[in-house]
Amino acid sequence: MTGLGAVFRPQLPPERLRAIARLADDVGLEELWLWEDCFLEGGISSAAAALAWTERLRVGVGLLPVPLRNVAVTAMEAATLHRFFPGRAILGVGHGVQDWMGQVGARAGSPLTLLREHLEALRALLGGERVTTRGRYVRLTDVALDWPPPAGSDVPVLAGATGPRTLRLSGEAADGTILTIATSPEGVRRARGLIDEGRRAAGREGTHRVVVYLLTATGPDAERRLRAELAAEGLSAVPDLGVAGDAPAVAKAVEALADAGADTVVLQPTADEPDPEGFLRFTAQQVRPLVS
Repeated sequence: MTGLGAVFRPQLPPERLRAIARLADDVGLEELWLWEDCFLEGGISSAAAALAWTERLRVGVGLLPVPLRNVAVTAMEAATLHRFFPGRAILGVGHGVQDWMGQVGARAGSPLTLLREHLEALRALLGGERVTTRGRYVRLTDVALDWPPPAGSDVPVLAGATGPRTLRLSGEAADGTILTIATSPEGVRRARGLIDEGRRAAGREGTHRVVVYLLTATGPDAERRLRAELAAEGLSAVPDLGVAGDAPAVAKAVEALADAGADTVVLQPTADEPDPEGFLRFTAQQVRPLVS
């Protein structure tokens, strides 16, 4: 079955998260996704709170910018979430927006190298390994988590990716990939091909989860709001992005992404969504029953 989720956009104040997370849990939404955009809300702190306020909801962070944190800290926080809330935390890491990284003095000369080193060390630490590495950016000496996730736990590490080199890297070094709203169904197919190239090169087996955001508008003036946001993102000329309309229209767009290779589609409301709570109800109660 295709997974379905929705985004809590960090442009909403943090104090709105409690009510929205509880509502998501109550209406049966499968996944609520959070962002760590600079300089809005912390990804780990928000995820921990949302998980604590709910009983069954899975909470994703898509994504944590790796230039902002030492990989040992990422591993400690991830392991703690996985032990607190087994099977409910989904964490993604990525380059981060380079202009933002520059603002805080964390811009990497080679974001791809940094992401590779971070992914390899993070997955090893969460797997209970003792790690010593001397990379260009990641340097650890005899580091192991005292409290790693329990052996046999499902603790996938996802990577946010857009360009071909990062998509191949995600296939090589991550357990899944997060794709942005700039990804059409054809873009998902291309991404899957590049991810699979990386997986073959690294001899990776098993599943690789692909999560894609779908910009979604419903209700009054939905088409105008969708087009305005795509224009603001510089995506007006890209075909087959986003969806505006009722539940059948949204479900059709979700199915198109799933047919192209997405395992989970996360509905991303427009920045001016007038009713975030209503958007969650729409996702869980109207769209979900129409998605196979």
